[in-house]
Amino acid sequence: MAHHHTPTYTLGLLLSLYIAQGLPAGFLTQALPAILRQYHVSLTVIGWSGLLLFPWAVKFLWAPVVDHHYSEKVGQSRSWILPMSSLAILILLCVAMFEPTSLVHPTSAFVLFGLLFLLSIVGATQDIATDGLAVRMLGSEARSAGNAVQVTGYRIGLIVGGGLLLIVMDYWSWMAVFFAMIGLVILNTLPVLFFKEPLWLERKAKQTNHIQPSRSDQLSSVEQLKMKVSQFWAKFQIQFGYFWSNTEMRAWLLVLLVFKIADYMSSGMVKPMMVDMGFSLSKIGFWGTILGSASSLVGAALAALLMRHMRRVTALWVFNGLQALTTGLYSLIALLHSQGYALQGWELYAANAIEHVAAAMAMVGLLTVAMDYARPAHAGSDFTFQVCAMTILGGMGYLISGYLANGLGYTAQFGLSAGLGIVLLLPILYWGRLFHQPPTASTSLHIKQLGE
Repeated sequence: MAHHHTPTYTLGLLLSLYIAQGLPAGFLTQALPAILRQYHVSLTVIGWSGLLLFPWAVKFLWAPVVDHHYSEKVGQSRSWILPMSSLAILILLCVAMFEPTSLVHPTSAFVLFGLLFLLSIVGATQDIATDGLAVRMLGSEARSAGNAVQVTGYRIGLIVGGGLLLIVMDYWSWMAVFFAMIGLVILNTLPVLFFKEPLWLERKAKQTNHIQPSRSDQLSSVEQLKMKVSQFWAKFQIQFGYFWSNTEMRAWLLVLLVFKIADYMSSGMVKPMMVDMGFSLSKIGFWGTILGSASSLVGAALAALLMRHMRRVTALWVFNGLQALTTGLYSLIALLHSQGYALQGWELYAANAIEHVAAAMAMVGLLTVAMDYARPAHAGSDFTFQVCAMTILGGMGYLISGYLANGLGYTAQFGLSAGLGIVLLLPILYWGRLFHQPPTASTSLHIKQLGE
């Protein structure tokens, strides 16, 4: 694919876009639970904040729209990235005007959630366009560098939007923090604003063949809707039916669906527990989020190394088992704290770092197998579908975590998550008996999802 941009320019452009995307994601997953608890929001309501990531779980539904509708003058990806960035800035402006002390009232918290849900839809949509741009701009030899940039950019965004934001929250006002965030989004949008996107010729050729007269103008609106739904379902079956086409694939789908439940059941309550134990936001930001992110990268590298010498199945249940056990460390710390043991802080930060290493290892194992299962002709959508399948039920775990922590206390809630994590190794073992290891399976990684 010929284009006149230097590889360095391409990678720089992608880096800025992935940082811009990591910022709101870092805020939603890392900073928000701690901030809400600091403003005395109930654990139950904090659990509901897990719904804010729902658009990321179902973005495959509108990915085709982003792919096929655009202005040639603006560019296929820029047609979506620029309006989404502008919307993100508008939403952040509204969030900046928010009075955080009013968050104690559920109504006020849910208004904030409404704004952040919109921000999440905007981010997920921009993600589709950015991934598309990355795939089109990177030749196959530049893909590994592109993936590395993607992981790095997204991580930087998570660290800034999650960790650094918590650190400055202790010193700056709510409004100042969000104005800083708006500044960062603008800064990261500038490279794509001045970028001249090439016309992707192979797309043009394909699209001109699709014009056909429709007979739908003669149908009533109800019939049209019925027709659209059945067309959508038929397409959906063709596109994704592969995932329930035989016993092995159904077993794998089950693994995907339950893979993150225990993890999400615990992760949403870690930061609120830190706040309740009396740690400041800046400490949580540094030790919880920044150290946690660094630990994830260590875990990812470790998993990539180990997977060269392990069978896929072994890697999956060992890494996932480790993650379940490390979740138990939180339960132990909560128990000590409730017995009146004076925590120094390092115990909690160490548990958090260890759990992040194990979670990243489990995630790398899963994404590697997801790549094995993605058919070359449908690579993008197959991979996205698997990542989304993993998030949907996992999100339910996040929702109930607040109710559990509220009703049972942190010790029982983390203990329960760890126990459930062990039980949910069973689907992996069942799938493992049906799985045929691919002879030349790649452990090349697409680790962006690690932060989530």
